[in-house]
Amino acid sequence: MDVLSDLLHRARARNAVVRQLIQRPPWSLTIGDRQPLSVVATLAGTVSISLEHAEARPRATHTLGAGDIALIKGGFYTIADSPATPIQVVIRDGVKHFVDESATAAPAIASRTFGRRQPGAVIMLHGIYDLHGSAGRRLLDILPDVTVVPAGPRTHGPLELLSSEAEHDELGQDAVVERLLDLVLVIALRSWGAGAESDVPTWLAAIADPAIGQALTILHADPARTWTTGMLAAEVGMSRAAFSARFTALVGQPPISYLTGWRMTLAADLLRDTDTAVAAIARDVGYDNAFAFSTAFKRLHGHSPAIWRRIPREG
Repeated sequence: MDVLSDLLHRARARNAVVRQLIQRPPWSLTIGDRQPLSVVATLAGTVSISLEHAEARPRATHTLGAGDIALIKGGFYTIADSPATPIQVVIRDGVKHFVDESATAAPAIASRTFGRRQPGAVIMLHGIYDLHGSAGRRLLDILPDVTVVPAGPRTHGPLELLSSEAEHDELGQDAVVERLLDLVLVIALRSWGAGAESDVPTWLAAIADPAIGQALTILHADPARTWTTGMLAAEVGMSRAAFSARFTALVGQPPISYLTGWRMTLAADLLRDTDTAVAAIARDVGYDNAFAFSTAFKRLHGHSPAIWRRIPREG
Protein backbone atom coordinates (compact mmCIF):
# COMPACT_ATOMS: atom_id res chain seq x y z
CA MET A 1 0.00 0.00 0.00
CA ASP A 2 1.39 3.43 -0.94
CA VAL A 3 1.97 6.13 1.67
CA LEU A 4 -1.10 8.27 0.95
CA SER A 5 -3.43 5.25 0.83
CA ASP A 6 -1.95 3.96 4.08
CA LEU A 7 -2.47 7.29 5.83
CA LEU A 8 -6.06 7.73 4.58
CA HIS A 9 -6.87 4.18 5.63
CA ARG A 10 -5.49 4.72 9.12
CA ALA A 11 -7.10 8.15 9.40
CA ARG A 12 -10.48 6.54 8.74
CA ALA A 13 -11.64 8.93 6.02
CA ARG A 14 -15.13 7.50 6.23
CA ASN A 15 -18.69 8.47 7.14
CA ALA A 16 -18.48 11.15 4.47
CA VAL A 17 -21.39 13.55 4.02
CA VAL A 18 -22.04 14.71 0.45
CA ARG A 19 -24.49 17.40 -0.66
CA GLN A 20 -25.07 19.00 -4.05
CA LEU A 21 -26.42 22.56 -4.26
CA ILE A 22 -27.93 23.90 -7.50
CA GLN A 23 -28.96 27.51 -7.15
CA ARG A 24 -29.07 30.76 -9.09
CA PRO A 25 -27.29 33.78 -7.59
CA PRO A 26 -27.39 35.42 -5.18
CA TRP A 27 -26.87 32.73 -2.55
CA SER A 28 -24.64 32.27 0.48
CA LEU A 29 -24.12 29.41 2.92
CA THR A 30 -22.00 29.55 6.08
CA ILE A 31 -20.70 26.38 7.72
CA GLY A 32 -20.75 27.22 11.43
CA ASP A 33 -19.58 23.82 12.66
CA ARG A 34 -15.89 23.05 12.87
CA GLN A 35 -15.10 20.25 10.40
CA PRO A 36 -11.88 18.19 10.17
CA LEU A 37 -11.79 18.31 6.35
CA SER A 38 -14.24 19.60 3.77
CA VAL A 39 -14.24 19.22 0.00
CA VAL A 40 -15.87 21.82 -2.23
CA ALA A 41 -16.05 21.41 -6.00
CA THR A 42 -17.73 23.47 -8.72
CA LEU A 43 -19.35 21.93 -11.77
CA ALA A 44 -20.92 25.05 -13.24
CA GLY A 45 -20.61 28.76 -12.48
CA THR A 46 -18.30 30.35 -9.95
CA VAL A 47 -18.06 29.72 -6.21
CA SER A 48 -16.43 31.94 -3.59
CA ILE A 49 -14.99 30.46 -0.38
CA SER A 50 -14.33 32.83 2.50
CA LEU A 51 -12.52 31.58 5.57
CA GLU A 52 -13.21 33.42 8.79
CA HIS A 53 -9.98 34.05 10.73
CA ALA A 54 -9.36 35.55 14.13
CA GLU A 55 -9.74 39.33 14.36
CA ALA A 56 -6.01 39.87 13.86
CA ARG A 57 -6.08 38.21 10.45
CA PRO A 58 -7.92 39.35 7.33
CA ARG A 59 -10.73 37.32 5.82
CA ALA A 60 -9.23 34.93 3.26
CA THR A 61 -11.23 34.48 0.05
CA HIS A 62 -10.72 31.95 -2.74
CA THR A 63 -12.60 31.58 -6.03
CA LEU A 64 -13.43 28.31 -7.77
CA GLY A 65 -14.34 27.93 -11.43
CA ALA A 66 -15.96 24.92 -13.08
CA GLY A 67 -13.98 21.77 -12.34
CA ASP A 68 -11.92 23.32 -9.53
CA ILE A 69 -11.67 21.57 -6.16
CA ALA A 70 -10.94 23.07 -2.75
CA LEU A 71 -9.94 21.28 0.45
CA ILE A 72 -10.79 23.18 3.64
CA LYS A 73 -9.53 22.11 7.05
CA GLY A 74 -11.16 23.09 10.33
CA GLY A 75 -12.36 26.62 10.77
CA PHE A 76 -15.63 28.23 9.82
CA TYR A 77 -16.23 29.24 6.23
CA THR A 78 -18.78 30.74 3.88
CA ILE A 79 -19.55 29.39 0.41
CA ALA A 80 -21.33 31.82 -1.92
CA ASP A 81 -21.75 32.90 -5.52
CA SER A 82 -19.72 36.01 -4.64
CA PRO A 83 -17.81 37.25 -1.57
CA ALA A 84 -20.05 40.34 -1.68
CA THR A 85 -23.25 38.33 -1.14
CA PRO A 86 -24.54 38.74 2.44
CA ILE A 87 -24.85 35.63 4.57
CA GLN A 88 -28.24 33.99 3.99
CA VAL A 89 -28.02 30.60 5.71
CA VAL A 90 -25.88 29.31 8.57
CA ILE A 91 -25.53 25.61 9.35
CA ARG A 92 -24.81 25.10 13.03
CA ASP A 93 -25.01 21.78 14.90
CA GLY A 94 -26.26 20.25 11.67
CA VAL A 95 -29.32 22.56 11.51
CA LYS A 96 -30.02 25.28 8.92
CA HIS A 97 -30.63 28.76 10.32
CA PHE A 98 -31.95 31.42 7.92
CA VAL A 99 -30.23 34.74 8.58
CA ASP A 100 -31.78 36.50 5.59
CA GLU A 101 -35.56 36.29 5.87
CA SER A 102 -35.93 36.67 2.11
CA ALA A 103 -33.82 33.56 1.47
CA THR A 104 -35.68 30.35 0.72
CA ALA A 105 -34.55 26.76 0.96
CA ALA A 106 -33.75 25.10 -2.35
CA PRO A 107 -36.16 22.20 -3.05
CA ALA A 108 -34.84 18.72 -2.30
CA ILE A 109 -34.55 16.78 -5.57
CA ALA A 110 -32.97 13.77 -3.84
CA SER A 111 -31.61 13.11 -0.37
CA ARG A 112 -28.28 14.70 -1.38
CA THR A 113 -29.30 17.29 -4.01
CA PHE A 114 -31.04 20.59 -3.43
CA GLY A 115 -32.22 22.78 -6.31
CA ARG A 116 -33.01 22.20 -9.98
CA ARG A 117 -30.72 22.62 -12.97
CA GLN A 118 -31.61 25.86 -14.74
CA PRO A 119 -29.80 28.48 -16.83
CA GLY A 120 -27.37 30.56 -14.80
CA ALA A 121 -27.43 28.22 -11.80
CA VAL A 122 -24.29 27.40 -9.86
CA ILE A 123 -23.75 23.66 -9.37
CA MET A 124 -21.60 22.86 -6.36
CA LEU A 125 -20.62 19.70 -4.49
CA HIS A 126 -19.86 19.89 -0.77
CA GLY A 127 -18.42 16.95 1.15
CA ILE A 128 -17.32 16.59 4.77
CA TYR A 129 -14.84 13.98 5.95
CA ASP A 130 -14.62 12.54 9.44
CA LEU A 131 -10.84 12.40 9.79
CA HIS A 132 -9.63 11.75 13.30
CA GLY A 133 -6.80 10.34 15.32
CA SER A 134 -3.10 11.11 15.03
CA ALA A 135 -3.02 9.74 11.47
CA GLY A 136 -5.71 12.22 10.46
CA ARG A 137 -3.84 15.05 12.17
CA ARG A 138 -0.67 14.06 10.31
CA LEU A 139 -2.50 14.55 7.01
CA LEU A 140 -4.15 17.81 8.04
CA ASP A 141 -0.93 19.31 9.39
CA ILE A 142 0.67 19.46 5.94
CA LEU A 143 -2.26 21.25 4.31
CA PRO A 144 -2.87 25.00 4.31
CA ASP A 145 -6.23 26.27 5.56
CA VAL A 146 -7.59 26.15 2.01
CA THR A 147 -6.04 24.09 -0.79
CA VAL A 148 -7.30 24.97 -4.27
CA VAL A 149 -6.73 22.43 -7.04
CA PRO A 150 -7.44 23.80 -10.55
CA ALA A 151 -9.57 21.84 -12.99
CA GLY A 152 -7.68 19.25 -14.98
CA PRO A 153 -8.19 16.19 -17.17
CA ARG A 154 -8.68 13.97 -14.12
CA THR A 155 -11.11 16.15 -12.17
CA HIS A 156 -13.97 16.31 -14.68
CA GLY A 157 -14.98 12.63 -14.77
CA PRO A 158 -15.11 11.94 -11.00
CA LEU A 159 -16.99 15.20 -10.32
CA GLU A 160 -19.59 14.46 -13.00
CA LEU A 161 -20.08 10.93 -11.64
CA LEU A 162 -20.41 12.20 -8.07
CA SER A 163 -22.89 14.85 -9.21
CA SER A 164 -24.95 12.28 -11.08
CA GLU A 165 -25.04 9.88 -8.12
CA ALA A 166 -26.02 12.68 -5.75
CA GLU A 167 -29.12 13.38 -7.85
CA HIS A 168 -30.56 9.89 -7.31
CA ASP A 169 -31.51 7.63 -4.43
CA GLU A 170 -30.67 4.03 -5.26
CA LEU A 171 -29.50 0.84 -3.58
CA GLY A 172 -25.88 0.85 -2.52
CA GLN A 173 -25.57 4.57 -3.12
CA ASP A 174 -23.92 5.37 0.21
CA ALA A 175 -20.99 3.14 -0.74
CA VAL A 176 -20.78 4.58 -4.26
CA VAL A 177 -20.90 8.22 -3.11
CA GLU A 178 -18.29 7.69 -0.39
CA ARG A 179 -15.90 6.01 -2.81
CA LEU A 180 -16.35 8.72 -5.43
CA LEU A 181 -15.63 11.36 -2.80
CA ASP A 182 -12.56 9.34 -1.80
CA LEU A 183 -11.45 9.53 -5.45
CA VAL A 184 -11.98 13.30 -5.58
CA LEU A 185 -10.01 13.70 -2.34
CA VAL A 186 -7.08 11.60 -3.55
CA ILE A 187 -6.96 13.40 -6.91
CA ALA A 188 -6.91 16.75 -5.10
CA LEU A 189 -4.21 15.68 -2.64
CA ARG A 190 -2.09 14.12 -5.38
CA SER A 191 -2.36 17.20 -7.57
CA TRP A 192 -1.56 19.59 -4.71
CA GLY A 193 1.38 17.48 -3.56
CA ALA A 194 2.86 17.44 -7.05
CA GLY A 195 2.54 21.19 -7.39
CA ALA A 196 3.45 22.26 -3.85
CA GLU A 197 6.09 24.95 -3.52
CA SER A 198 9.61 23.58 -3.21
CA ASP A 199 10.29 25.65 -0.10
CA VAL A 200 7.59 23.75 1.80
CA PRO A 201 8.91 20.16 1.86
CA THR A 202 6.41 17.46 2.78
CA TRP A 203 6.21 13.70 2.51
CA LEU A 204 3.27 14.14 0.10
CA ALA A 205 5.37 16.01 -2.45
CA ALA A 206 8.27 13.61 -1.88
CA ILE A 207 6.17 10.61 -2.94
CA ALA A 208 6.64 11.66 -6.58
CA ASP A 209 10.41 11.21 -6.32
CA PRO A 210 11.26 7.63 -7.41
CA ALA A 211 13.88 6.91 -4.74
CA ILE A 212 12.41 8.86 -1.82
CA GLY A 213 8.88 7.72 -2.66
CA GLN A 214 10.11 4.13 -2.58
CA ALA A 215 11.81 4.70 0.77
CA LEU A 216 8.63 6.16 2.26
CA THR A 217 6.64 3.16 1.04
CA ILE A 218 9.21 0.82 2.60
CA LEU A 219 9.02 2.60 5.95
CA HIS A 220 5.22 2.48 5.98
CA ALA A 221 5.18 -1.18 4.98
CA ASP A 222 7.47 -2.23 7.85
CA PRO A 223 7.83 0.55 10.45
CA ALA A 224 8.84 -1.88 13.22
CA ARG A 225 12.03 -2.98 11.49
CA THR A 226 15.29 -1.64 12.91
CA TRP A 227 16.00 0.65 10.00
CA THR A 228 19.12 2.74 9.55
CA THR A 229 19.73 5.44 6.99
CA GLY A 230 22.33 3.20 5.34
CA MET A 231 19.85 0.31 5.04
CA LEU A 232 17.23 2.53 3.42
CA ALA A 233 19.81 4.00 1.05
CA ALA A 234 20.82 0.50 -0.03
CA GLU A 235 17.17 -0.45 -0.62
CA VAL A 236 16.72 2.40 -3.11
CA GLY A 237 20.16 2.13 -4.68
CA MET A 238 21.73 5.35 -3.42
CA SER A 239 24.75 6.22 -1.32
CA ARG A 240 24.02 6.96 2.32
CA ALA A 241 25.06 10.62 2.10
CA ALA A 242 23.16 11.35 -1.12
CA PHE A 243 20.04 9.55 0.12
CA SER A 244 20.03 11.35 3.48
CA ALA A 245 20.48 14.76 1.85
CA ARG A 246 17.75 14.16 -0.74
CA PHE A 247 15.29 12.69 1.77
CA THR A 248 15.78 15.63 4.14
CA ALA A 249 15.44 18.18 1.34
CA LEU A 250 12.20 16.68 -0.01
CA VAL A 251 10.51 15.52 3.20
CA GLY A 252 11.75 18.25 5.51
CA GLN A 253 13.40 15.96 8.06
CA PRO A 254 15.98 13.14 8.08
CA PRO A 255 14.86 9.55 7.39
CA ILE A 256 15.06 8.28 10.97
CA SER A 257 13.30 11.37 12.32
CA TYR A 258 10.47 10.73 9.87
CA LEU A 259 10.36 7.08 10.93
CA THR A 260 10.20 8.02 14.61
CA GLY A 261 7.35 10.44 13.95
CA TRP A 262 5.41 7.81 11.99
CA ARG A 263 5.96 5.22 14.72
CA MET A 264 4.63 7.66 17.33
CA THR A 265 1.60 8.38 15.12
CA LEU A 266 0.82 4.67 14.94
CA ALA A 267 1.39 4.26 18.67
CA ALA A 268 -0.85 7.22 19.57
CA ASP A 269 -3.82 5.69 17.74
CA LEU A 270 -3.12 2.17 19.01
CA LEU A 271 -3.14 3.49 22.58
CA ARG A 272 -6.58 5.01 22.12
CA ASP A 273 -8.16 2.47 19.77
CA THR A 274 -7.08 -0.72 21.54
CA ASP A 275 -6.52 -2.16 25.01
CA THR A 276 -3.14 -3.56 23.99
CA ALA A 277 -0.49 -3.26 26.69
CA VAL A 278 2.03 -0.43 26.31
CA ALA A 279 4.92 -2.91 26.09
CA ALA A 280 3.19 -4.74 23.22
CA ILE A 281 2.51 -1.49 21.37
CA ALA A 282 6.15 -0.55 21.83
CA ARG A 283 7.18 -3.78 20.11
CA ASP A 284 4.60 -3.28 17.35
CA VAL A 285 6.16 0.04 16.39
CA GLY A 286 9.79 -1.06 16.63
CA TYR A 287 10.87 -0.65 20.25
CA ASP A 288 12.22 -3.61 22.23
CA ASN A 289 12.50 -1.43 25.31
CA ALA A 290 9.22 -0.06 26.71
CA PHE A 291 11.10 2.64 28.64
CA ALA A 292 12.79 3.93 25.47
CA PHE A 293 9.42 3.91 23.73
CA SER A 294 7.75 5.86 26.55
CA THR A 295 10.55 8.43 26.55
CA ALA A 296 10.27 8.96 22.78
CA PHE A 297 6.47 9.10 22.96
CA LYS A 298 6.45 11.71 25.73
CA ARG A 299 9.04 13.81 23.89
CA LEU A 300 6.78 14.00 20.83
CA HIS A 301 3.28 14.04 22.35
CA GLY A 302 3.96 15.71 25.69
CA HIS A 303 2.42 12.90 27.73
CA SER A 304 3.42 9.40 28.73
CA PRO A 305 1.63 6.57 26.88
CA ALA A 306 -0.46 5.77 29.98
CA ILE A 307 -1.68 9.34 30.37
CA TRP A 308 -2.24 9.74 26.62
CA ARG A 309 -4.52 6.72 26.66
CA ARG A 310 -6.78 8.42 29.22
CA ILE A 311 -7.06 11.77 27.41
CA PRO A 312 -10.19 11.94 25.24
CA ARG A 313 -9.37 12.54 21.61
CA GLU A 314 -10.61 15.77 20.04
CA GLY A 315 -12.07 14.31 16.86
